[in-house]
Amino acid sequence: MTTVKKIVLDCFENLFVHKDFAAAAANVHPDFVTHSPGFPSGRDAFVEAMRNSPMVGADVTVKRVIADDSHVVVHLHVVPAGDERGTAVVDIVRVADGLIVEHWDVKQPVPPGAEMF
Repeated sequence: MTTVKKIVLDCFENLFVHKDFAAAAANVHPDFVTHSPGFPSGRDAFVEAMRNSPMVGADVTVKRVIADDSHVVVHLHVVPAGDERGTAVVDIVRVADGLIVEHWDVKQPVPPGAEMF
């Protein structure tokens, strides 16, 4: 596994599986920038917002990961409690000097009849 892939997957696993926000923050640059509407930039503000996000209590499954030298694309299936279909999420993350520095995402409700594989 490439280093950038490992950095991002470690962060995501700590956020969504272990709920270890301090460990997740260790992978994020203090001046982190997110382009996701509704989430603040800055490592501490972003991690705190994630702590209170409905995604944290959801069943989150990584479907695929694609990486190059500095970017990682993670395709997730996020199913909050009580939601039958869930949401397909694609996170695009830029890593520099061993830390996550930038983030974009795209979200789409999974339509009836669609399969998440």
